[in-house]
Amino acid sequence: MPSERYQALDLVSTLIAVLHPDGNTAFVNAALENALGLSRRMLEGADFPHWFTDPGMLQHALAGARGQDFAALRFEAVLRRPQQEPLPVHASVAVVEPGGDVLVELWPLEAQARQDREERLREQAQAHKELIRNLAHEIKNPLGGIRGAAQLLEMELDRPELAEYTQVIIHEADRLQSLVDRLLAPHRHPHLVGDVNIHEVCERVRALVLAEHPQGLRVLRDYDTSIPEFRGDRAQLIQAVLNIVQNAAQALAGRIATGDAEITLRTRVARQITFGRQRYRLALELHVIDNGPGVPDAIKERIFYPLVTGRDGGSGLGLTLAQTFVQQHHGLIECESAPGRTDFRILIPLP
Repeated sequence: MPSERYQALDLVSTLIAVLHPDGNTAFVNAALENALGLSRRMLEGADFPHWFTDPGMLQHALAGARGQDFAALRFEAVLRRPQQEPLPVHASVAVVEPGGDVLVELWPLEAQARQDREERLREQAQAHKELIRNLAHEIKNPLGGIRGAAQLLEMELDRPELAEYTQVIIHEADRLQSLVDRLLAPHRHPHLVGDVNIHEVCERVRALVLAEHPQGLRVLRDYDTSIPEFRGDRAQLIQAVLNIVQNAAQALAGRIATGDAEITLRTRVARQITFGRQRYRLALELHVIDNGPGVPDAIKERIFYPLVTGRDGGSGLGLTLAQTFVQQHHGLIECESAPGRTDFRILIPLP
């Protein structure tokens, strides 16, 4: 049976169809089933070019395959999907064997753009991590000397009112030391792995935020209680989610004052999802959604960079640390934001 012959293609994240030379479908893999929202049984035996907005492009490629005019052909196309938006794809048509089946591979252009963005973020995060670690170590040693010298100077002053200046030096040195400690925090502590229930994490964060904002803020729960436990560092995940929720609460200051601020904690299971250039059968999808003003356009592309903040007095480290902690769980954080709705989505592979 053709479907048994090509069954290994179900393990591939690329959308793949195997066609007979006449264009009828011999096999589709699970990724293509999911993209079209149709079962394999409905697709196999059907005319595959029918699922393209311009069937002629694929028909032309199949004719070339039958005539052995090429070994492989690439083109851009749009895939029709029932009750869904059309899907722009990059298509590759290759002959499996002369006069036999034809392999059609489809790469969603949005998925390719997302993968490129994820790869760029990972590379940037690694570069920032190395820069921060080296810079923090370089800053830390002189800070201790500056603080010590200010303390010794204060002891030698014969006019007490001058101590105000040495206190400024000591206070600022302590503030910078605290900033350096926060920059180094993810690299200092070992990764303590245990069984994690994500809803216990969410409830702990919810309690902490509501204790800080007892009036004017609602933190809503929308949980999928079937999500299994997974191995992870509970303390790191609490800190990651807390940083995101606290950021949301700070952005909601105006709405908290008027009493209509809302943050939603939503958990779901994502199936057959690709991120970090890997495909996962199951992944945790944790959303932190707020009804605030949205992320300013000027920093939207840089919110996970260290020391980038849209708030006066903010350190710009909360989201950087959250991304670092989630990446240590082989996951990532994404953000979609518009006025009235900001959605931070945490993705972590599940067993």
